Amino acid sequence: MRSSAHQDSARMNHLLAALPKDEFTRLEPLLEPVSLELGQVIYESGEKLDHIYFPTTAIISLLYIMENGSTAEIGMSGNDGLVGIALYMGGSTTPSRAVVQSAGNSFRLRSKDLNDEFSLGGTFQKVLLRYTQSLMTQISQTAVCNRLHSVQKQLCRWLLINHDLLQTNKLIMTHDLIANMLGVRREGVSIAAGQLQQMGLIRYVRGTITILDRDGLLAYACECYQVVKDEYDRLLGTYISKNR
Repeated sequence: MRSSAHQDSARMNHLLAALPKDEFTRLEPLLEPVSLELGQVIYESGEKLDHIYFPTTAIISLLYIMENGSTAEIGMSGNDGLVGIALYMGGSTTPSRAVVQSAGNSFRLRSKDLNDEFSLGGTFQKVLLRYTQSLMTQISQTAVCNRLHSVQKQLCRWLLINHDLLQTNKLIMTHDLIANMLGVRREGVSIAAGQLQQMGLIRYVRGTITILDRDGLLAYACECYQVVKDEYDRLLGTYISKNR
């Protein structure tokens, strides 16, 4: 990981944007900008966490690693959230691995500074706890989706989430990467992507997926995407809209 004097505003992260001016002003000097590279591991399973991360343009995946080395994504965070909930939930380690799925920028905060601000019990604490509840919904719904829905439906959900976080129609995503995230075979992703392409919803060329019809993708996706989005908006929408 390398530090960077990138020009992103910390307020590009929705949780930090939800803070009132006095809390953000107190926190801002403690936020360190960092650039995150594709595939970079933020922390490993069982490893002690020293920082919490607030992505601005990066996307970070939370992966569960099985004993045989196979992986499955249990959640993801971009400018809508944070990585490192264990630091304010009473622990300092987690059984998952956090890895950069899409390169970009983030701000990080030392664990001591995090807990000092959290202990004040202001909006910062409320926003982080509400985000934790929304993340629990995302993790639970991902487990249900992976168990009950087809690879096509899972892929639709995954593309829609990435589209929200990156706010671009072009996603740099190989089938191998998607397969690792969804915990399915590469061949299954290739077939599902081909079917979505035939339906005119996406175009896939040399590792780049272009979303051609978001509304069509949303209509074809299972309910899991909307359940998670609605819960996030219910828990955090008021805070975010009030202070933006």
